[in-house]
Amino acid sequence: MTNQNPTHEAALAFRALHTPGRPLVLPNAWDTASALLVEEAGVAAVATTSAGVAWDLGTADGDRLDRDRALGAVARIAAAVRVPVSADIESGYAKDAAGVGDTIRAVLAAGAVGVNLEDALYDGEGDDVGGRGPLRPVAEQAERIAAARAAADAAGVPLFINARIDTVLRGAGGVEETLERAAAYLAAGADGIFVPGAVDPETVKSLVAGVEGPLNVLVGPGAPSVAELAALGVARISAGSSIAQAAHAVVRRAARELLSAGTYDSLTGGLDYAELNTVLGGGR
Repeated sequence: MTNQNPTHEAALAFRALHTPGRPLVLPNAWDTASALLVEEAGVAAVATTSAGVAWDLGTADGDRLDRDRALGAVARIAAAVRVPVSADIESGYAKDAAGVGDTIRAVLAAGAVGVNLEDALYDGEGDDVGGRGPLRPVAEQAERIAAARAAADAAGVPLFINARIDTVLRGAGGVEETLERAAAYLAAGADGIFVPGAVDPETVKSLVAGVEGPLNVLVGPGAPSVAELAALGVARISAGSSIAQAAHAVVRRAARELLSAGTYDSLTGGLDYAELNTVLGGGR
C-alpha cells in the first residue's frame, strides 16, 4: 500500500534531488518573501539559512535563536511555497539528544522535510568552555543525529538529515578529520554531509571520494561555479547566508546614501513594484 501522506511524499521528493554530478542548487531563503522569490526563480526546493532567519528576527546567528521563533519562520515559509522545504536548525535548538528529537518533531509539524544539523559549539557550551574546543565530540554529535533520525522515523517521515561538519570552517581539522566525522554521522542516521568552507577543488574532490553519501558545499563570491562543482561530484550546493548579506547590504548602502548625499543611485535595479506585488501576493 502506498503512503499518501503529503509530508512523506515531499520528503521522498526532496531526498531524490541529491544526485552527485547533478547537484541540488539552493539559494537559501530567510523569510516568506525571499522564499517566494527563489521559488519563482525555479528552485526544486527551498532551504532556509539560520543566519538569515536569526537576523530577520533581530537576533545574532550562532545558536542564539530559540526553537519556537526559528521554526515559526520555517512554518511560514513552508506554508507559502509549493516545493519541499529544508530547515537549517543550527545544532538542534537543544542541550541534549532528547531535545534534538523534540526539535525534529517540531520541524515536521512546521512542514519541513529536511534539516541541517551542525556539530559546532557556541557561547556558553563551546569554544572556551572547559577546553572542549570548537566542535562537539564525535560520539556526542552522533547521538544527537541518532535522536533526530529516531524522531523522524517514529513519525513515518524519511526526513533528509544533512550533517554539517565545521572542521574546515573553524580550522578544527582537514580532510581526514572531516571524513572520520562524516562516517560516524552517516552511521548514526545522517543522509548527507555538509562541509562549509570546503571549496578548493582538490579538497572537494577528496571529500566526494571519501564520503559515503551526498556531499553539500557552501558557495559565494570566489567559489567554483555550479558546473565546476557538479563535475567534481557534488550533490548539493548552498548559498547559505550570502544572499541575505547581499540584500541587507543594499538596505544599508541605500539608507546611508539617502541620509548623506541625498541621492538614490543605490536603488537602481530594484524589482518592479507590480511584479513583486504579483509574486509575493500570490496574484491576489
